[in-house]
Amino acid sequence: MNALVYKSTGSWYVVKNNEGKQYNARIKGVLKIDGITSTNPIAVGDEVIIEEENERENTATIISINKRKNYVARQSPHHKRQHHIIASNLDQSILFATLKDPKTSTGFIDRFLCSCEMYHLPAIIVFNKADIYKNKEVEKFEGLRNIYTTIGYKVVLTSIKNNEGVDEVKNILHQKTTLLSGHSGVGKSTLINKIFPELGLKTQEVSDWSGKGMHTTTFAEMFDLPFGGKIIDTPGIRELGITGLTKQELSGYFPEIKERINHCKFNNCMHINEPNCAVKEAVQQGKIAQERYLNYIAILESITDKNY
Repeated sequence: MNALVYKSTGSWYVVKNNEGKQYNARIKGVLKIDGITSTNPIAVGDEVIIEEENERENTATIISINKRKNYVARQSPHHKRQHHIIASNLDQSILFATLKDPKTSTGFIDRFLCSCEMYHLPAIIVFNKADIYKNKEVEKFEGLRNIYTTIGYKVVLTSIKNNEGVDEVKNILHQKTTLLSGHSGVGKSTLINKIFPELGLKTQEVSDWSGKGMHTTTFAEMFDLPFGGKIIDTPGIRELGITGLTKQELSGYFPEIKERINHCKFNNCMHINEPNCAVKEAVQQGKIAQERYLNYIAILESITDKNY
């Protein structure tokens, strides 16, 4: 029978069939997925075929996996040349960011957006904790909203604590399968608790000594939304390792750079120190945000031939 993977703990998976019945499932033998070399053969969001093992104990065996519509991966922390699939079969992603307690860097935001572009996944940025923003953060937010909306991304300002912007986020989530991501401490679990408090997900304060959120989620997990749709909560990601990407390909995942690359003098222009570069010209004219350009350079420098 068909089933959907809701949680993966490494060797066991929580799956639900079309009638909503939940099983604890294991993989039968070794599942080979063509063209994908990842550290996890099955991910949250995967559509699988299962055989019931024990009806009373609700156990099942996963015998095959259906073709994925898409997936999002990060570099495996243990195997630098392999990647770990975070989730699959997604409609969109939401990156939770904060400008204070903890502060999300634009470098992290741009790495995330670049990853989503690689997997053709629409991305929305939700800046949370508006209730603690002073004039400096409000000004910073306005600047960032202008940068990201200009290049096609949806940006939302929320204070989940004060229930501001929550309905807008709910509308975005409605009838979609959405990946929720961001550093620990930015408000993902708080939002989920707002939507359905019966889950009582753990939330943790930002640790004073580091200014970074503490991990509260160990494994990615999918939840059915009471108003239609699904969300996949992911472990607080401190770094999103971009894998499977060459230096030459990177510019294609920055929308404002991509639209100008055909105007550069050289076909293989890297937009660093080449003459007659349309991208550098756009940066100098203020048509491409300098911060985005600098983040492009930083990602470019982090890509080595070992990454692909």
